[in-house]
Amino acid sequence: MTEADWRLGRRFEAPNGTVHWDRFGDGAPLVLLHGTPFSSYVWRHAVRALGDRYTVHVWDMPGYGASAKYEGQDVSLPAQQAAFTALLGHWGLERPAVVAHDFGGAVALRAAVLDGVAYERLALVDAVSVRPWGSDFFRLVNASADVFAALPPHLHEALVRAYVASAAHRELRAATLDALVRPWLGEEGQPAFYRQIAQADERHTAEVEDGYARLDQPTLVVWGRQDTWLPPERGERLAAAIPGARLRLLEGAGHLVQEDAPAELVAALLAFLR
Repeated sequence: MTEADWRLGRRFEAPNGTVHWDRFGDGAPLVLLHGTPFSSYVWRHAVRALGDRYTVHVWDMPGYGASAKYEGQDVSLPAQQAAFTALLGHWGLERPAVVAHDFGGAVALRAAVLDGVAYERLALVDAVSVRPWGSDFFRLVNASADVFAALPPHLHEALVRAYVASAAHRELRAATLDALVRPWLGEEGQPAFYRQIAQADERHTAEVEDGYARLDQPTLVVWGRQDTWLPPERGERLAAAIPGARLRLLEGAGHLVQEDAPAELVAALLAFLR
C-alpha cells in the first residue's frame, strides 16, 4: 500500500470530533492504534501483512491524520481514551487483539485499567506508558506551546519535518516524510500540531501505572533498541509492570519502528498474535 493509496473511508462521531476509520482483511478482530504526532498511516505496511489473517481496524484519533481538527478541541489522553472505548462499542468488538504504538499505548492502557476494556492480546510498541514522556523537544513544546504555535508557516514546517524525521533511526523516504508531515500543515494542521502536545499531561499515565499490575491478557512489549524519544529502559519498566509481559527489542530501529523495521515488527506481531 503506497503513500497515495492510504485512505480511511468510514466515519464515527466521537465526543471530541469526527473519527476517520476503516477495516481491512478477514479474520479475528485486530485493532491498531497510532501515536503522536502520527496517524494510522504508520500502519499501512502492517495492515497489508496482517490482513491475510485478521480483520484489521485502523483509525485516526480526533485531532490527528484525516480526523477532525478544530479550535478548542479536547485531544487529551482521557478524551482519546473515551473516543477509543466508544469506537470499540460502535464496532461491536468485545475482546479484540490490540496493537498500540506510542501515545496509542497510553490510550489502550487507560481503556483497560479505567474502562474495563478487555483485550484478547495486547502488543505495546514503543508505548507512552511510564513517566517521563517524550523527547526533549516534546517537553520543550509542551511547556511553551503558544510560542511555537505563532511560528511562521515555513519555519513551522521545517521544525515538524526535523522532529518527525528524528523519530526514525534510518532516513525516511521523502514521500513517507511528506505524508507524515502533511496533516500538521496549513491553517488547520499547524494549530492542531501544538494543541496535541500542549494537552499532553504525565498525570494521565500516573493515574493508571499502578493498574498495570492488574492486567491479565497476554502482553508483548516491542521496542526499537535505538529509540531516542523513549529509550528502551522505558520498555523494560513497562514489561516489568505487567504480569507475564515479554519484551522484544528490535535492532536498527528507533521510535518509529514501523518505518525502520517493518518486516521484523510484523514477524514479531504475527508470532505473538497466533
